Amino acid sequence: MSALSRDDVAHVAMLARIGLSETELDRLAGQLEQIVGWVGQVNEVAAADVPPMSHPLPLTNVTRPDEVRASLGADQALAGAPEMDQQRFSVPRILDEEV
Repeated sequence: MSALSRDDVAHVAMLARIGLSETELDRLAGQLEQIVGWVGQVNEVAAADVPPMSHPLPLTNVTRPDEVRASLGADQALAGAPEMDQQRFSVPRILDEEV
């Protein structure tokens, strides 16, 4: 793979809308080249018999079963509300446009 030029880094920064100084462009060109090299090394090691993974360690979700349980009624839930309207919380409008 060819080395990334300073112009390549400037182009990527422009696409990402990141303003970089001349010094940053020079420094990041070398760093980005290293990153691309490391990704290339990983691609060389990856084999068809190795399944892709999202995490290096197995993860287990700890969840509880969905069960219908008693909950607050509308009156109880709205008891501490400063304002309510038709059994709903009433909040001040923050947008000027009509819905």
